[in-house]
Amino acid sequence: MTDVALPEIKYYHFTRGQVDGVDAIISRTGYTGEDGFEVYAAPEKAGQLWNKMLDGGNFGSDQGVLPCGLAARNTLRLEAGMCLYGHEIDETTTLLEANLGWITKLNKGEFIGREQLQKQKDAGIKRKLVGFEVTDRGIARDGQDVLINDQRLGKVTSGSPAPFLKKNIGMGYVPAEFANAGQAIQIDVRGKLLNAEIVALPFYKRSKQ
Repeated sequence: MTDVALPEIKYYHFTRGQVDGVDAIISRTGYTGEDGFEVYAAPEKAGQLWNKMLDGGNFGSDQGVLPCGLAARNTLRLEAGMCLYGHEIDETTTLLEANLGWITKLNKGEFIGREQLQKQKDAGIKRKLVGFEVTDRGIARDGQDVLINDQRLGKVTSGSPAPFLKKNIGMGYVPAEFANAGQAIQIDVRGKLLNAEIVALPFYKRSKQ
């Protein structure tokens, strides 16, 4: 579908070229944790590209290309520890709290919010986004309280069964002093306290070939 040398595009980089004869931006990004590409093109060309991709490009429809739904994508991004706006990140969070400081270089000139981020970095963050595994039977969901030492100190931002990992996982914010792998926590699931444990993010990381 394209003459662009896809292997030469580095992860989190992009280039311009044609896909099925359509002018497009091709970026080596994705929201599933796997290696993949996103294609940006004019809206009126979206149907053409969508249908061609589902038909297996120039290789025919026997390539097993199938669309996936929003729920499947959400599970994959959670397994990969990727933030979702309105859950892990919103107007009340900063990049540093959400483990996204790597996307902003504080020493590369002025930008909106730089001063506040620098102040927060110098003072130390008060809360931090963590991943957790539920060790009891049950599923944590966003908005539920996180308890540490019987105190309600945090909130779940996302939670779901992880089919690939065969575990119930989630992410949430806790005070920075408790944001350590191995820290025992509890999740209030409709009045029932489920035991859980903070673990390192991401839950799943693809093997690089």
